[in-house]
Amino acid sequence: MAKGNRRTARSRDRQDGAATRTSLLEAGGAVFAEFGFDRATAKEIALRAGTNAAAVNYHFGGIEALYEDVLAEAHHRLMSYDVLARTVAADIEPKEKLRGFIGLLVKVVRTGNEHSWPAKVIVRELIAPTPHIDKLRREEIEPKKALLFGVIAQIIGVASDHPFVAQAALSTMAPCFMLLVAEKRVSEIIPALGRDVTTDAELAERLVRFALGGLAQLSLLAQAERSPDQSI
Repeated sequence: MAKGNRRTARSRDRQDGAATRTSLLEAGGAVFAEFGFDRATAKEIALRAGTNAAAVNYHFGGIEALYEDVLAEAHHRLMSYDVLARTVAADIEPKEKLRGFIGLLVKVVRTGNEHSWPAKVIVRELIAPTPHIDKLRREEIEPKKALLFGVIAQIIGVASDHPFVAQAALSTMAPCFMLLVAEKRVSEIIPALGRDVTTDAELAERLVRFALGGLAQLSLLAQAERSPDQSI
């Protein structure tokens, strides 16, 4: 075979391999969303991807590694680091950065995610955690967490590793997690939270105001820590 033909063949093989890997990732996301990790099989994933079961091992090293990639991809699709980073890098006050951060999250969790495999996969992982979250934690959660912690630390007036920051982040993000897991159920129980009653912008603004109220109190506590003789 001529050198040029060999290069063309190798290029075609790489493209075919990349296409198969993408198909397996998409099929894996759909299968994991439908059945969960414990009941998903490489055979079913390969069938939906239009390939053979051995392809899961060939391209990912096994169904566990495929699940790790699916989790990371799901988180990325729901909220990319770059989008959050642009919000945090904007030349605005930290409180406005938090407002943008929460606004993005509310929009994501209320955008018809019941039909989205990325949302379903993340929700399943939240409800029934697996041991296979190292890649998700390393590549998606930790970088995004660092952005949020940085903004909250600026608002409170402490270092990012201060315990107040992690505690405040939990309180700030909890409503969004709840909406992601059970928005329809929440809206049924509390109709005022339905999208036909409260818009994304309105809900985000109220969550921001609630968060900023708590952060203001933590800021006072932080000041008291630095000046023990100061009363609150």
